[in-house]
Amino acid sequence: MIPMNLSEVSEFRLLGFSEASHLHPLLFVVLFSLYILTVMANTVIALIINADSTLHTLMYFFLTQLSCLDICYLSVIIPKVLENLMVGTIDISKTGCAMQMFFFLFFGVAECFLLAAMSFDRYMAICYPLHYTVIMTSRVCKSLVAGTYICGTAVGLVHTIITFSLPFCGLAINHFFCEIQPLLELLCGNTSPSEIQVIVVALFAIVGPFLLIIYSYICIIFTIFKMSSAEIQQKAFSTCSSHLLVVTLFYGTASSMYLRPKSGYSASVDKLLSLSYTVVTPLLNPIIYTLRNEEVKGALKKRWRTINFVWK
Repeated sequence: MIPMNLSEVSEFRLLGFSEASHLHPLLFVVLFSLYILTVMANTVIALIINADSTLHTLMYFFLTQLSCLDICYLSVIIPKVLENLMVGTIDISKTGCAMQMFFFLFFGVAECFLLAAMSFDRYMAICYPLHYTVIMTSRVCKSLVAGTYICGTAVGLVHTIITFSLPFCGLAINHFFCEIQPLLELLCGNTSPSEIQVIVVALFAIVGPFLLIIYSYICIIFTIFKMSSAEIQQKAFSTCSSHLLVVTLFYGTASSMYLRPKSGYSASVDKLLSLSYTVVTPLLNPIIYTLRNEEVKGALKKRWRTINFVWK
C-alpha cells in the first residue's frame, strides 16, 4: 500500500508506551513522583541560592538558571506523558506538536550552551583568578545567559519550521512526545536531507558547546596540577566536579540520541534514552550539586534550622 501524502494533516497520534499498556499505572506513579520531586528539588535550589547572601556569586547565578531550565524542560514533556499513561493513545494538534518540539529544543539547546557558559566561568575562576572579577562581571554573565536563550530560540525555530513545512505520510508518532527522530519516520520520500539537517544542528548545539567544555577542563586540569599543595588542588577540583558530572550525564544521553543516523534508530531504545535525559537528568542535577557542594549543603542546613526554630 502506497502511503498517502498527509501534508495537510491537522493532528498526530502519540502512541506513547502502547506496547507496555499493562505497565501504565506503574509508569504513571513513577513518572508523576519523579516530576514532583524534580520540580521541588530544583525550586528549593533556586530559592536557597536567592535567600542566602553567601551564595550570591556568579557560579550560583548560573546554577539558578540551570534549575529553572530543568523545570521548564521537564514541564514541556511530562504533563503530556502523564495524560498518555492515563487515557492511552492520545491525539495532539499539528500546532501543539510543533510548539512542543520548539520548546523542547529551545530549553534543551539553551541548557547545552548554559553548561558551556558554566565551564567558562570555572575556567576563568581557576586559570585566571586575579582577572576573574574584572572579566566575569554581572553584565558579562547575563549576556552569556541571554546568548544561551538566543541559541535555543534559533535552533528551535529552524528545526521546527523546516520539519513541519515538509509533507507527512503518517499520523502515528511512536513516542511519548513530538521528538525529532519519530517525526522523521513520518516524512514522505527521501528523508536524508532532514536527517543531515538534524546532525548538522546537533553538531552546532551539542558538539560545539561540548568542545568548549572539553577545552575549558583541559586548561583547568593543567592549572590544578601546577598548584603548590594537594589541599589547594582538591579545593579547586571540588568547585567543578559537580558541573563535570552533570555535563557527562547530559551530553552522554543527548549525543547518543542525535549524533546517530536514522538507520540506527530504535523506538524502544529512543524512548528509554528520552526518559533518561528528560526525567532522570533534571532530577539528578540538584542532587549532585547539593551532595557535592559544601556551600549549598551549609545553606540548606542553615535554612532547615531556621524553619525548625520558627515551628518550635
